[in-house]
Amino acid sequence: MSPTIKLAISPCPNDTFIFEPMINQRIDCEGVAFDVEFHDVETLNRMALKKGADMIKVSYHAWLFLRDSYSLLESGSAMGEGNGPVLISRSPYTINDTPRLTVAVPGEFTTAHLLLRILAPNPRQKIFVVFSEIENWVLSGKADAGVIIHENRFTYEKKGLLKIADLGEYWENLTQSPIPLGGILVKKTLGNETRQKLNRIMHRSVQFSMQNPDIPMPFVCKHAQEMEETMMKQHIGLYVNNYTLNLGKRGKNAIKHLLKYGAGPQ
Repeated sequence: MSPTIKLAISPCPNDTFIFEPMINQRIDCEGVAFDVEFHDVETLNRMALKKGADMIKVSYHAWLFLRDSYSLLESGSAMGEGNGPVLISRSPYTINDTPRLTVAVPGEFTTAHLLLRILAPNPRQKIFVVFSEIENWVLSGKADAGVIIHENRFTYEKKGLLKIADLGEYWENLTQSPIPLGGILVKKTLGNETRQKLNRIMHRSVQFSMQNPDIPMPFVCKHAQEMEETMMKQHIGLYVNNYTLNLGKRGKNAIKHLLKYGAGPQ
């Protein structure tokens, strides 16, 4: 295999936290170096659709369209309970109001979009917006409602926004499984031996950060400069867990449900 792998991840704290040890060679990387790029989640999804990286973080929704060209690693996933997307608004709407609402969604291929399709398949209009702008679109009236992800779970109430529905909670009740948000993919053309090697490296990297949480933080802070460190740590605590270390039986079961419910029209 090539000694350098083109890696693409997001600058979000959970990604930079788990990838820092391998990017900075703090662990045994088995001779592999990483050339890393940082992009928002939907850019990563579209980059993967164009086969633009050897190893890449994507939404699990996007993975449904990538299974022929990429393999999913068992380590590195963002998955869990109580950490899914939330549908919010300025006015006290209910989920039954969505057919008359314009909803801002953080990308066509995000898991947030998939969960919205499952719970509320027929909003009046969907507008695809970078996730960090969703709250502003709702506050300004450009959208009646929006699906928020990542650290916006911690900020929407402070801005006077209201919860219409927790899409992740709905998924958990529907499937009795954790919410599959994002996973790490490796190009199939690199071969099974390389995939296994990268999975071992990924596992070591996650394990190192979980055991030494202060060491990756300068790297995390560098790439999340507009976020307070307390919020970064909340973010990491929400999205880095045992499923990140290894999907395990429950994680793999969640993926089976995703395949079942993700087969509908876009």
